[in-house]
Amino acid sequence: MPHLAIGDTAPDFELPRDGGGRVSLKQFSGKPVVLYFYPKDDTEACTKEAISFTGLLPEFEKAGAAVIGVSPDTVKKHDKFAQKHGLSIILASDEDTALANLYGVWKEKMMYGRTYMGVERTTFLIGADGRIAGIWPKVKVAGHAEEVLESLKAL
Repeated sequence: MPHLAIGDTAPDFELPRDGGGRVSLKQFSGKPVVLYFYPKDDTEACTKEAISFTGLLPEFEKAGAAVIGVSPDTVKKHDKFAQKHGLSIILASDEDTALANLYGVWKEKMMYGRTYMGVERTTFLIGADGRIAGIWPKVKVAGHAEEVLESLKAL
């Protein structure tokens, strides 16, 4: 499993996205990108995180950045999730978890004594040069989007 570090070139990707079409890192070449991985649409923490990033999206855009949320959910689930909560960030579907594996966030987790594989909530700030400028592993949602925005502004 790859271990990405600050300064590494962010692995490119192309995934299906909410609303149809595809999204790739390449299409934002020369712009910063906030790429955040989350476990599942419409769960409490994931919903709060998506709403936080959506609420701050005008600030992220003012700083020139795109915000992309990635989970193993289907595009259809992403569409429902976005519609239900008025989300305006990009939601990419990583159904085969290839991107989560590439970024090293597909991990063994444990809940109620049961071990399973899942996405570890992690955010990557990718600079305009395509290099990783910030990594937040095991994200706690409260105040996270604001923290990422501050780091973006400091680039």
